[in-house]
Amino acid sequence: MGKLARGVAVIGAGMSKFGAFPDKTTRELFVEAFTEAVNSVDKGIETKEIEALFLGNFSNDIFEGQVHTGPLMADMVGVTPGPAMRIEDACASSGVAFRLGVLAVASGAHDVVCVGGVEKMTNLETSRVTDVLASAADATYEFPAGATFPGLYAEIANAHMKKYGTTVEQLRMVGIKNHENGALNPKAQFQSTIRDIMKSRIERARAKGLPVPSWKDEMDFLSDPMANPIVAWPLRLFDCSPITDGASAVILAAEEVARRFTDTPIHVIGTGQGSDSLALHDREEFTSLRAARIAAREAYRMAGLEPRDIQIAEVHDCFTIAEIVATEDLGFFKPGEGGRAVEEGLTRRNGEKPINTSGGLKAKGHPVGASGAAQVVEIWHQLRGEAGARQVPGVEVGLTHNVGGSGASCVVHIFRR
Repeated sequence: MGKLARGVAVIGAGMSKFGAFPDKTTRELFVEAFTEAVNSVDKGIETKEIEALFLGNFSNDIFEGQVHTGPLMADMVGVTPGPAMRIEDACASSGVAFRLGVLAVASGAHDVVCVGGVEKMTNLETSRVTDVLASAADATYEFPAGATFPGLYAEIANAHMKKYGTTVEQLRMVGIKNHENGALNPKAQFQSTIRDIMKSRIERARAKGLPVPSWKDEMDFLSDPMANPIVAWPLRLFDCSPITDGASAVILAAEEVARRFTDTPIHVIGTGQGSDSLALHDREEFTSLRAARIAAREAYRMAGLEPRDIQIAEVHDCFTIAEIVATEDLGFFKPGEGGRAVEEGLTRRNGEKPINTSGGLKAKGHPVGASGAAQVVEIWHQLRGEAGARQVPGVEVGLTHNVGGSGASCVVHIFRR
């Protein structure tokens, strides 16, 4: 894929609070995200100026019993009678929706569009949510055999550990880092560090007159099978992203009209997408996602950049091993060195390659249909210098990496201030 036919920029971005909201519907969550996106446009924008809506959503038909969500959400925010559509690509739904919005503007079909995502997952019990998510795996060969996404990513983790010597401690360091970032994000589902959670449990035990745990630090806490039970070895509870409700929205404009809305547009300079076998057992290897490598290569080529040029990235850390694999697939670190990079602090906010400053899916939350666009929201804030306490100084080039399922889909976008 060559250059975009014309330039595309992000002129506004917003998201709802991520978490569990039993009293809110998908439409209410999306209205929150859309309203914040519209209000973030520096010079203002009228809803009637938005010509189309591209909405990422994984499974609202099961989670909430509502389909035809594209025009529903467009009607809720006043973006009718223009085209509105729902895009489903598992956890990559709104990342793919963003790509389609970019291509629609670049083609000249539209000048201004909204891209968003929404998911309301907490209506169902955890066991049922697990089943719904597993439908994004192979329903013939994986799901009937008892495969769940924790189990599939556990296979990836075990393969990575066997091939490269990646350790469970390195997996836990990903979670510790991302909770530290999430604690600084007012929209995150978990706004507590692992140390805060550890201390809270100690105080709770003391207040109840129970035996007080003797954890020395976060690693000691995360090693305790009672505090951090195994979900699918080697993945424990704190290696897994949560069940989340939330919505995100981004407004795109052609570069020639973007200055009408803002003096600080964030330009989309690269986009790429790849796919692979749905079933993990059909892949050539477990330690890397081919779809991610293809998507990254295409995005880098379009942007005219290399991995070393990326200053900040939001990657798909549905499980801690997924972040390690992502940083290798994106070329930030050589195969097998992603775990060591985390251990050396290279991916911290003050590190060489800051990863998931929002808290990532792990701490910010993972409302699957909204996660890809929410990554763009974080990069938009970072490149504009508006990320508050989690701001990385001086960043001008950022990247998002959004995976569907166990890696059958991946979309990568590159942005420049």
